[in-house]
Amino acid sequence: MDGLVNLLTKSNNDLSVVYNKLEREFQQTYPENVNPLKLVTRIKKIQEDLSSLKDQCRELLTAKQDLIDKARSTLVSNRSLVQRIQASCGIPPTNDSDDPAYANLNQIIAEWTAQLSSKTGDDMLESDSDDINKLLFSALVQQK
Repeated sequence: MDGLVNLLTKSNNDLSVVYNKLEREFQQTYPENVNPLKLVTRIKKIQEDLSSLKDQCRELLTAKQDLIDKARSTLVSNRSLVQRIQASCGIPPTNDSDDPAYANLNQIIAEWTAQLSSKTGDDMLESDSDDINKLLFSALVQQK
């Protein structure tokens, strides 16, 4: 076992020597910001960051769709309850066109749906919200 550890230690030292020689050679040959070794390192870092950013965007779009779905269901059910209370009290219920908050909600939902359908296609809107989020995300990322 000691022989294997010694071999790995020697290999690590040899690789460090090669790395240092390449680093010095690159510094002498290329300007500071054109060093191929550093460029490769930066590219790998950017690739890792991009993957993380995609995941975060996917989570954000899912959260946004969930928020819109929950807000719509909660506000519409609350509005329905208010209209029933108004009717039971003899107060004429508010029309959809006379309620600015309800009109704003419908406008926001319509804008989101239009954005969603323009990015991913109209036939996709009939699927569940997870599929909607995945398709919207892929359409947005592919355009960037």
